[in-house]
Amino acid sequence: MIVLKSAREIEKMQEAGKLLAAIHKEIAKMIKPGITTFEIDEFVESYLKKHGATAEQKGYRGYQYATCASINDEVCHGFPRKEPLKDGDIVTIDMVVNLNGALADSAWSYAVGNVSEEAQKLLDVTKEALYRGIAQAVPGNRIGDIGHAIQTYVEGEGMSVVREFIGHGIGATIHEKPDIPHFGLPGKGVRIKEGMVFTIEPMVNLGEWKTKMDSNGWTARTVDNKLSAQYEHTLAITIDGPIILTDQD
Repeated sequence: MIVLKSAREIEKMQEAGKLLAAIHKEIAKMIKPGITTFEIDEFVESYLKKHGATAEQKGYRGYQYATCASINDEVCHGFPRKEPLKDGDIVTIDMVVNLNGALADSAWSYAVGNVSEEAQKLLDVTKEALYRGIAQAVPGNRIGDIGHAIQTYVEGEGMSVVREFIGHGIGATIHEKPDIPHFGLPGKGVRIKEGMVFTIEPMVNLGEWKTKMDSNGWTARTVDNKLSAQYEHTLAITIDGPIILTDQD
């Protein structure tokens, strides 16, 4: 069942989203060779505590950290670790903020120092794919319009869209309906309605779209060990179109 959100609920989620966006802005200043994703995770947890919020994913199905930190060929759900990031790495930091019971979810990929042209193109294409998907998230369109816009753009750039992990509704819990694939056919799927709140979060690979799971049962990585990137926003659908609740601008 898809739960439509009231204006008041969306307003509360937007406050959570503003806090999450502020954290990503701080992380952007921290990212450099030598820092560890464990240090970033500790910073996030401390920042949330100072602002009266909590990390919703900590404890979710036994997950132990405030963030997911996925490096290079890791697609998603990488564990924060104490090994320093190296010049040329790319890293995705993903988190869900709970502020007074309202949730917001956003992932962002960062270049560490000087990255290759190939890696920079991956980052640029993935971010553009996110916003092309958001542009389709208007009342009257269908979920397939979002996925189609993302898939056709990414594949046109010679890259691939991960199929196993998708966007999702969000509200009282992290994962709600509707599911938001980042691939698909236009005019197919659930019709988008005012009051929906969901994430769009394309994961884009330089090589094959398929993933494999690490032995920890959480971390997914590319099957060919090529780079992967992800950008994610939480958005609310209004009569005038989508509001990006985690907007960093």
